Amino acid sequence: MARSERGPAERIESLRAEIRRHDHLYYVENEPEISDEHYDRVMRELRELEAAHPALVTADSPTQRVSERPLDGFAHVTHRVPMLSIDNTYSPAEVREFDARVRRVIDDQPLAYVVDPKIDGVAVSLRYEGGVLKLGATRGDGERGDDVTQNLRALRSVPLKLSGKDWPEALEVRGEVYWPRAAFERHNQQRAQAGEPPFANPRNATAGTLKQLDARLVATRGLAFCAHGFGVIEPFPKKVETHSGLIERFRAWGLPTSPHTRRFDDIDAVIAFVAEWDGRRRGLGYDTDGLVIKVDRLEQRERLGATSKSPRWCIAYKYAAEQAQTTLLSVTFQVGKLGTITPVANLDPVLLAGTTVRRATLHNFEQVRRLDLHVGDRVTIEKAGEIIPQVVAVDAAARNPRVEPVTPPQRCPECGAAVAQDEGGVYLRCTSEFCPAQWVERLRFFCGRDQMDIEGVGEAVVERLAAEGLVKSFADLFRLEPRREQIEKLTLATQEREEGGEIKRTAVTFGKKRTESLLRGIDAARARPLARLLAALGIRHVGSTTAELIADHFGAIDALVEADETALQAIEGVGPEVAKSVRSWFQSPRGRQIVDDLKAGGVNTTQPRKARPAVGSPLSGKTVVVTGTLARYSRKEIEDLIKGLGGKAAGSVSKKTDYVVVGAEAGSKADKARELGIRILDEDAFDELIGDHRKS
Repeated sequence: MARSERGPAERIESLRAEIRRHDHLYYVENEPEISDEHYDRVMRELRELEAAHPALVTADSPTQRVSERPLDGFAHVTHRVPMLSIDNTYSPAEVREFDARVRRVIDDQPLAYVVDPKIDGVAVSLRYEGGVLKLGATRGDGERGDDVTQNLRALRSVPLKLSGKDWPEALEVRGEVYWPRAAFERHNQQRAQAGEPPFANPRNATAGTLKQLDARLVATRGLAFCAHGFGVIEPFPKKVETHSGLIERFRAWGLPTSPHTRRFDDIDAVIAFVAEWDGRRRGLGYDTDGLVIKVDRLEQRERLGATSKSPRWCIAYKYAAEQAQTTLLSVTFQVGKLGTITPVANLDPVLLAGTTVRRATLHNFEQVRRLDLHVGDRVTIEKAGEIIPQVVAVDAAARNPRVEPVTPPQRCPECGAAVAQDEGGVYLRCTSEFCPAQWVERLRFFCGRDQMDIEGVGEAVVERLAAEGLVKSFADLFRLEPRREQIEKLTLATQEREEGGEIKRTAVTFGKKRTESLLRGIDAARARPLARLLAALGIRHVGSTTAELIADHFGAIDALVEADETALQAIEGVGPEVAKSVRSWFQSPRGRQIVDDLKAGGVNTTQPRKARPAVGSPLSGKTVVVTGTLARYSRKEIEDLIKGLGGKAAGSVSKKTDYVVVGAEAGSKADKARELGIRILDEDAFDELIGDHRKS
């Protein structure tokens, strides 16, 4: 560094440290020491110094929180450690059953639980490398989420650089982004003053905010972050053996954590706290929908493991849903992608669980009949899981005798076609293949992440493409290139941002960049494997798992088109109902036309054959855990190699583990392997074990 730069550099670093300290005091400790005016003065000095010395600007500077450049879209992120969901429980008896299940696995070891408020927000993962924030992602489907780093940087409670010392080289922090009630209400007041409709509730508004392409808008809304868990940590901190101990480290590193976390040594104390918290939770400055009960010792968590969906070492206690009474004003009908007609209750607005409810689901017409629902009835509503409002009861005694019962429509409310009820089922469906409401839903589903995963085609884009007649079939998506100029001129939405206390609104068109991104995403989707295509077609009873079974079995869509029900049922996991549905779809004129059109559009209709494990592979049928930092393999490379050789790459050590491969800073998994007498391999021993099979 040049001598002339040394003075400004020291002052800049001093100002950054001061701002980080005050951010921590304000957003994490809730104990501000200076006025907003003083804070703004310090920030202004830092901005001026950095403007005068641009070579000294760094990505982790407080001035660089908010990007001035909007994104074109969100990239996908694969979570190295899946972000699993949590099983729910609703009574003290079920909490005791959970405790009993845990104790059966850990035998007579001492057991402690950590209990956290379950914040009603959006789950995210923050990745720090060398103490600097590098990546922020939403939970998504648990395996993959969206890269929302730019938006998470705009949250003042998210440190751009960790404080303290001894943080790991790689640290993934899991937590919740939420909208504090005061900030949410303040923002809704601003929307009302600008003539905009208010947001319905903080949770949904938080999710929508994180999907904004302009971080400057996110920065104005006052969202907050709270850490409650972790993903990858390399190397794992020494002498940290419990969740509560790790949370203490998080606090020392400047990460916001819940001040209401409690640790208990027995389940009776947990249940007592559950009862006590029901009264206290309503006084918080943010919404919660229960408590999360977690085993504290990390080694015990590894022994307990997880199912494909949920950890076995934690459970969520959900409080009974709040209820409210109101009047049913009318019932409207929504049409889904498979023609399913769902009745929706339109209600006299009522406050429920902190939000104003105007509509509620009635599920299906069997539920309408069961409730004996009439327009004008006094009804009881509650929020399922405190999120989705539903009608649960009717006060028939208070009914006006002149009101009419709610009856199913005789024709589709969208296209006027005849409707029919499922044979032996409860759902009413539109019978038309050309219903516009069905088409928009089918197209949205086709483009979705778990189907064709077309980058740049969200709900708003689907609606515009369909409304303009640009996409009337799945194959039309793959014929959009010649209509590039028309797409560029389409109006997508109205973007708002706050400037000087005023809301500025501008029409957002597709433009060249967004159109290029859209066409690039569609082109990439042509190469998706057959399993993705089958899952996207909306064939009844065919989800992603069944689609993969069928695609792996037949290998190509031509063979599937000719397959009869007997051939389909020969696949393990495909029963008579699924076989009948698949056969019917592919033998229908519409189904065959869709297949022909997609093939003509250059869409892949084959499934890559899965590689067979090398003959005599020493890992065939073996469970292998990898821990620590390896010199010759990335974690993904070695796990893919293990799977390719017929082994299972597991995340935790148990009695069923056959080998543990260790690298530098291996930590507790290696210790547990020694305790259980499991064979431990370093990289050299692993390579010697697999020998020439790696080249097979």
